[in-house]
Amino acid sequence: MDVALLTDPVFVVNQVFNGLSLASILLLAALGLALSFGLMQVINMAHGEMLMLGGVMAFVVQRALPQGVSLWVALPAAFIVTALLGALLEVTIIRWLYGRPLDTLLATWGVSLVLQQAVVMWQPFGVSFVSPDWLSGAFSVTDGALAGVTLPYVRVFVIAVSIVVVLGLLVLLRYTRLGLYVRAVNQDRAVAASLGVNTRLIDMSVFALGTGIAGLAGAALATISPITGVIGSSYIVNAFLVVILGGVGSIWGAVLAALSLGFFTSLFESIYSVSYSRVIILLLVIAFLQFRPRGFVVTRSRALEQ
Repeated sequence: MDVALLTDPVFVVNQVFNGLSLASILLLAALGLALSFGLMQVINMAHGEMLMLGGVMAFVVQRALPQGVSLWVALPAAFIVTALLGALLEVTIIRWLYGRPLDTLLATWGVSLVLQQAVVMWQPFGVSFVSPDWLSGAFSVTDGALAGVTLPYVRVFVIAVSIVVVLGLLVLLRYTRLGLYVRAVNQDRAVAASLGVNTRLIDMSVFALGTGIAGLAGAALATISPITGVIGSSYIVNAFLVVILGGVGSIWGAVLAALSLGFFTSLFESIYSVSYSRVIILLLVIAFLQFRPRGFVVTRSRALEQ
């Protein structure tokens, strides 16, 4: 390890920025898992494939529309399509497996394999989304102590998208009737149902919202990385790490966990190989959970206690 790198301000700023952009994708990928697992205790192994389908949807939209407007259509289209797929998955499979976590895990894993192979057969080498011209440049510092710092516009855009999504989700859960119902069901499902809340509809809505956000993450990821049929598998592990580290069901915990994983991953991968970096990250996660087994933020609700 070259310790001198850690004292180089250009290296530090670049790695902080890279970590923030990685954290943005991880956060968008993990928010849906945090919501669905916190409310329904469902382990959705197909969640990574919703991210992959969001990237594929962005590619399809770009082929159908002019490049100048395709990005603004691709983001909502990816959200809507994957949200509808999530609602369909909840109604047809997951709804019948509540209270059977192992069966739910196996069923959603099967769905993920089907989706992976379908995309691989369609596009064996993956797809790419060509960013518009206004995202092709970078902000570069040419003078002073930070000369050499480069901040690509496309990564700034991804960070901005994640901030807007998190703020929108917080507003939805705090100030809307749907958010009130979600918080009520999360606190005590039986009491909420006795007061007239349609818990089945809330479950479907939250699950669809979570998969829609994952699809949005995939569309954002497509602007900076090719989308392959197996890309969801690489992100689902990190998404679960974010949920576990942040605290199940906690949005702010997911934000803290995503930032931590993003920064440390970017730092270690710039110093060590990718394989060593993953080993170090997992060891740090294990050590952290020994001291805080319930994550950064502990969410107290009857559903999680049960």
